[in-house]
Amino acid sequence: VQLQASGGGLVQAGGSLRLTCTTSGSAFDNYPVGWLRQAPGKEREFVGVISMNGGSTYLVDSVKGRFTISRDNAKSTVYLQMNSLKPEDTAVYYCAAASDLVSALKETMDYWGKGTLVTVSS
Repeated sequence: VQLQASGGGLVQAGGSLRLTCTTSGSAFDNYPVGWLRQAPGKEREFVGVISMNGGSTYLVDSVKGRFTISRDNAKSTVYLQMNSLKPEDTAVYYCAAASDLVSALKETMDYWGKGTLVTVSS
């Protein structure tokens, strides 16, 4: 499975962006997909995950109520909708696929995509 995150850019605080994770390869709907981010000079941070069929999502407290994850398995695509963005959301965002939901929650990912930079100005 190959993944690619896109949709990043520069946005003012309070604004919105939608990131897209596109994939190639077979059986995309066999994998939970997570979003992670890494801010400059900081360690990578888990943002959230969506289950294989999209029925379950988990988001960390810092983004709950502002970010949502969804997926369209017919398009082999996962989305991260980010609203009410804050400067502290500035980071490179990555999507990654795991073999199961528990592994995803532990950040044990099997496949990683190249990231996309999100910059939130104050």
